[in-house]
Amino acid sequence: MEIQLDCLPCFLRQVLDASRMATHQLDIQKAIIIETAKLIQNYEEYRYSPSVGREMHSIVKKYTGVSDPYKDVKVRNIKTALSIYPSLKYFLFKTKDRLYWALKIAATGNIIDSAIYNDIDVESRVGKELDREFAVCDIDRFEKLLKNCKTLLIIADNAGETVFDRVLIEELLYLNIIYAVRSEPIINDATAEDVYASDFNRSVKVVSSGCNAPGTIIEECSDEFLEIYNNADIVISKGQGNFETLSEQKREIFFLLKAKCPIVADRLGVYVGDYVLKSNNHGE
Repeated sequence: MEIQLDCLPCFLRQVLDASRMATHQLDIQKAIIIETAKLIQNYEEYRYSPSVGREMHSIVKKYTGVSDPYKDVKVRNIKTALSIYPSLKYFLFKTKDRLYWALKIAATGNIIDSAIYNDIDVESRVGKELDREFAVCDIDRFEKLLKNCKTLLIIADNAGETVFDRVLIEELLYLNIIYAVRSEPIINDATAEDVYASDFNRSVKVVSSGCNAPGTIIEECSDEFLEIYNNADIVISKGQGNFETLSEQKREIFFLLKAKCPIVADRLGVYVGDYVLKSNNHGE
């Protein structure tokens, strides 16, 4: 997905947030912003927004020596998500269409996104967000494929959101489920450590994509991940970063997310704030 001009101010805001998490020294924050500004002058050299994001956050790490500026944020978000996990399960218990709402719960977890919202109160927001239905929902196609599905690959997005994904996974434990995460800390994206902290069922296989960008750049992924990706019966891609890097892939993928920026929303044909379960293929 091509980088737009509207992405550039977001890059600067995001890296400023990250630099403030990593250090209180204004001179270091200034140096980070200056180098990032030089970087984004050449944004057209990059194919994906997450590619720029990786370079930006490497600048933060270089100047501050902090390898995971969002570590405390991730711990806090996982703790909050675990505290509301029982209410998520009860919400699902009361519904009639359990698959639809399990998918919607997983999508609702996408509000936990430090690249977009750096101060969101998850606990107060989740109730309002849960009740909102999908604006686009290719569940008929999903259910059709699910009938013959043996292996499901879920490409994770953010720490804390992992707990919401866990609710969906627990509805589908009769499948062979693989949960793919980032190879190393980047923004608040989920790593294997974050998944284990989210108390996943032990039958779920957790793998690294091999990509250290805040997205899934297929050309950079590990052989292990690519074998799973190419052979899975169903692939679910969580969040905007994965959508930005996977939306042009030929294999069928179900994108499950909340549209949080105008560019992504426009590409999906929805409004900012809408929830989406969208296949890029429909089997055509």
